[in-house]
Amino acid sequence: MKTRTLSPRLRSAALSVILAAIVLAVWQLATLPKARSLPPGVSAQYAELMGMKGADSPAQTGFPTPAQVARSFARQLRDPFYDHGPNDKGIGLQLGYSLARVAMGFGLAVLVALPLGFLIGLFPVLRAALDPFIQVLKPISPLAWMPIALYTLKDANVSAVFVIFICSVWPMLINTAFGVAGVRREWVQVARTLQVAPMRKAVLVILPAAAPTILTGMRISMGIAWLVIVAAEMLVGGTGIGYFVWNEWNNLALPAMLFAIALIGLVGMALDLMFARLQRAMTYAE
Repeated sequence: MKTRTLSPRLRSAALSVILAAIVLAVWQLATLPKARSLPPGVSAQYAELMGMKGADSPAQTGFPTPAQVARSFARQLRDPFYDHGPNDKGIGLQLGYSLARVAMGFGLAVLVALPLGFLIGLFPVLRAALDPFIQVLKPISPLAWMPIALYTLKDANVSAVFVIFICSVWPMLINTAFGVAGVRREWVQVARTLQVAPMRKAVLVILPAAAPTILTGMRISMGIAWLVIVAAEMLVGGTGIGYFVWNEWNNLALPAMLFAIALIGLVGMALDLMFARLQRAMTYAE
């Protein structure tokens, strides 16, 4: 009699569920109420007035429980697009502001990185000439550009878009150049033998061959862009998911802050999965 075994995908999903349950259980145990004794000379009435709990009245550790964060999820998602003023907007609006900034900065990086990366990959002399500048500018933290952007651009939103652009351009540029330079010489020689025009050769021969590597760079750039926008919005303020996190921290609304952090992770995962699927679609078996 044959025994049925779960597929690798189902086994991975089951393991993920088990790990999530363990994390939630540890979280719940760590935030259980704990009894505390009053300091010497402190009366019960004074402790109650000051919010101190004694041994007969267990106190929370201060960190939100999973149930509190879950209630924050339900409350925030019940009406995600409300707008009650500058400092009171729904999570859907805040997320929309962040995604719009990321889209603009990432789009500008695509317009710069892909053509320049193509040229660098095609011409070794140009690659050698630009490599020192790329190696110097690439390691600079994107947030280090924020003061310069604010000083020169005079606008917080434009500065945030510039920071996204400057952090997104390098992985795309390097991967595009690497992918183009790594195209098989035989394919290029065949196109040259057939007297294919340079633009047609770039679109029909080089681009499809380099597409998986280019998409890898775009995937990395998107992850960095989503990472940086949160920190940038904490600095510039006003709107966005990063500002939402900072504002909830200032209000000591820890459940709402943890909800926003979890949402940042979920959106980042969705963006990465989108590029991963596109990358798989563009990858061919030799």
